[in-house]
Amino acid sequence: MKKNFDDSYPVEVQTKVKRNLVWVVILSITMMFAGFTSAYIVSMGDSFWVKVDIPKEFFISTAIIVLSSLVLFLAHKAAKSNQLKKARMLIVATLFLGIGFGTFQFLGYKALVKSGAHWVTHIIVDDGRYGDYYEIKKGGEYLTVENNQYYFKGEKLEGEDKEAFKSFAAQFNVPLLEDLKGKNISYGEFTLLYKSEPLNFMDGEFIRPNGERIEELDFQRLRQLVQNIEDDRADFFMQGEMGKDFRLFYNGNELDYHERTLMYKGQPLSANLQNKLLRGNTDMSTAYFYVITILHLLHVVVGLIMLIYMSVRSYSEENAYKMAISLGAGSIFWHFLGVLWLYLLLFLLFIH
Repeated sequence: MKKNFDDSYPVEVQTKVKRNLVWVVILSITMMFAGFTSAYIVSMGDSFWVKVDIPKEFFISTAIIVLSSLVLFLAHKAAKSNQLKKARMLIVATLFLGIGFGTFQFLGYKALVKSGAHWVTHIIVDDGRYGDYYEIKKGGEYLTVENNQYYFKGEKLEGEDKEAFKSFAAQFNVPLLEDLKGKNISYGEFTLLYKSEPLNFMDGEFIRPNGERIEELDFQRLRQLVQNIEDDRADFFMQGEMGKDFRLFYNGNELDYHERTLMYKGQPLSANLQNKLLRGNTDMSTAYFYVITILHLLHVVVGLIMLIYMSVRSYSEENAYKMAISLGAGSIFWHFLGVLWLYLLLFLLFIH
């Protein structure tokens, strides 16, 4: 009868084989992430690059994975001291901490998406940019845009005023111009202007002062503006203010933004660079951020599966020495994931 692996080889041999396999896996993962971080740095050259603040949820997850590594170390130490009950409790605690790490990672992604940093993020608003075709007045005064924010009489539009502005714009968010027929559009204190002329809405159509009706193409431009208003953007797809909530770089140099004009090295962005920004108009840095961190999270999921296996096995294992051997190999991988995350966080913190 064929013997299983545990009976065929001494525990010391099994231990060495398991540790060697873990180190091979660690080496492969290290090379993969070294490739991604190198590609990140190379891609920054001669490209427009958005840098955002890393959400606090990622720092909380960092504290959790460091704590989990410490707890697993104590579990391994307890197993070697023949404290089976304590080792079992600490292994389970490590598992729950690992789940906590993953939870806060997802909360961090949610915060990034809320700030406008999607998997594929455009940089500047081109279609439906406020002021190109359409403008809006409130109480006879123009709303203005400065640094990605809407202003009224020099004050940033916030709170109830901002919600009223969004509600006014949302009335026009229908697929086609003909879909407005039969709708009750209320301008209230707002006035919609097309090419600096007020637009009246009558019988489901927008009428200019000279009696002309706007065409479908002009309405689609209005829809694009409405979408930008609803998504809290004006000149940039990222939410907030440039220089405060996010920064834009080109070839390693930070750009400024003054009176809705991008400034590079103290001068307005050249036509060549403007065309390059419009042609690309996609922020690769955010895509790299998601790829690198999600890849790490996937490896953490593998580590969690390992912890589940170790937790279940710890309650059926009565030999403290064998438990310590099993924990030794698993601990190396989990500690590595913690160290890898610290490296990635520092890399993204100082580079991203």
